[in-house]
Amino acid sequence: MPPNNGSERLLRPAVVERKVTNGYRAMWAAEGEAAIRTVVDTARLSGANPFGTILKTVGA
Repeated sequence: MPPNNGSERLLRPAVVERKVTNGYRAMWAAEGEAAIRTVVDTARLSGANPFGTILKTVGA
């Protein structure tokens, strides 16, 4: 079985934030955070500018 340590490390900041803020009261807020975090993390992994990627995503 391949290790999943890299995946767990990528999820850790989101889990810590959720614990510190006691989660979200609205589902739309949780879904929005997940969507933004997905775009930013994917941009970082591919070496792109996260802010520029968000602007491209919003403008699409």
